[in-house]
Amino acid sequence: MAGDASEAQVLIVGAGSVGSILALELAHHGVPSVVVDRAVNPPQSSDVDYLDSHSMELLRRLRLAAAIRAQGVGAERPGGVEWRSQGLDEPPVLVLTVPSLDDLRGRYAHVDDGSAPVELPQRVSGVRLATGLRAAVGHHPLIDLRLGWTFTGLRVDGDRVVATAIDRGAGPARRIVETRFVAGCDGARSTVRQCLDIPMAALTAPVQHCSVYFRSPDLTRRFGARRPSTVILGALTLEARDDGNDTWVGHLRVAPGDPVTADPEALLRAGLGHRLGTTEILDVTQWDDALAVAEHYRAGPVFLVGESAHRFYPVGDNAATSIGDAVDLGWKLAGVINGWGGAGLLDSYEAERRPRALMDRELVARRLETRRRFGRLAAAGASREFLAGVLRQEIAPADDAGLPEGRAPAVRLDDGTQLFDRLGPQFTLVDLTEVEAGRDLVLAARRRGIPMAHLVVTDPAVRTRWDRRLVLVRPDQRIAWRADDAPADWDAVLDRISGHRARETP
Repeated sequence: MAGDASEAQVLIVGAGSVGSILALELAHHGVPSVVVDRAVNPPQSSDVDYLDSHSMELLRRLRLAAAIRAQGVGAERPGGVEWRSQGLDEPPVLVLTVPSLDDLRGRYAHVDDGSAPVELPQRVSGVRLATGLRAAVGHHPLIDLRLGWTFTGLRVDGDRVVATAIDRGAGPARRIVETRFVAGCDGARSTVRQCLDIPMAALTAPVQHCSVYFRSPDLTRRFGARRPSTVILGALTLEARDDGNDTWVGHLRVAPGDPVTADPEALLRAGLGHRLGTTEILDVTQWDDALAVAEHYRAGPVFLVGESAHRFYPVGDNAATSIGDAVDLGWKLAGVINGWGGAGLLDSYEAERRPRALMDRELVARRLETRRRFGRLAAAGASREFLAGVLRQEIAPADDAGLPEGRAPAVRLDDGTQLFDRLGPQFTLVDLTEVEAGRDLVLAARRRGIPMAHLVVTDPAVRTRWDRRLVLVRPDQRIAWRADDAPADWDAVLDRISGHRARETP
């Protein structure tokens, strides 16, 4: 960079997991980006992320799935949730076991109707996930990673955005980045969102909490090999860190104004009802559980992504929502930058992703209320049998796959490969016709500059399980259009999927 100014197609604010995935998604489509983050090192107290099957499928496209599994919880290890009304020395009220990856693999081995996931879910340390993704970003030739840069503001100037940042490694020095688009991936307290003055619509009045990250060999020994992923103990939620370092995190509700940082260990001991032995406090964070979603995800050329757009309870498995945001915005920005996408393509980002966040918020709110009700009933002296009965009524079986509506059926071909792995990076027209009827459709799309692969499939398994002969699959593996025959107005379909207004008919 010469002087204190530089240019970029896309400026991504935040090099956490979401910002990194967005940068890698853009690069997947040949679009360069600049990523800035005020932190030189990845976070050291991040929560464990649960990546559902669809999230792992999306990351598989970016060739990240194998590396994430190598850093995650082993395939042989089951998870679980323990509900306890009293201290750790009392038996749990209810134990819910989450099957291991090996168990899931066996469960799906004979599912051949297209509904089985290509990738199984994965639990992984948030620290390891963020570190690995940041390393991938740092090594990618299309991504300019600038650490130690604190984003401070922006203004829209015609068709460009002028962003400012402070480079802590150079003085500090003021830096200017002129860019076409800005993506705010800077978390729940997003500076980008504050610059846009976009309010967050909260579901409930905020309740104050804190999270205490700590190391406790004694607690690890207490559970031994059967250590659950999560322990809900009255008003305390305790999560195990699978990093081999005896680390845990406790989420506790606190009264407004409580000096949490004064003695966080005392809070833990009171919540656990158990002597912790030697305990090392690693970090303490405070937050509220307002369960808020931004009223808008976009202001002109500036977008909100991940937790800058939706702030959920930390133990609400928010990763899938955020990863979906990053992938969706990434391929749509690439379409516009590469010249084939119209204005409607970017409008569809908020139209698709905000309703998903609102639905996910309701599910998180339900889980949170179940935990609160359990804590209240336990404090009121409810019997173990009564508590267990309430939990069984309120806790629905989990969907292991978490596959979204509209996702193309996943089928393993006769040669053992996955159909998904044959899809192109942009649009793919899967052609199951006898006469390759999709060829002229793909050529018409390419003449308009829309990148589209033509995948002719003769495999009987696919022909049996896909309900249409021509299926157009989006870059995120969701179905954009399908029919048995070529449409009367293919241009109208192309207008719709590329974000251009439908052409006027004479």
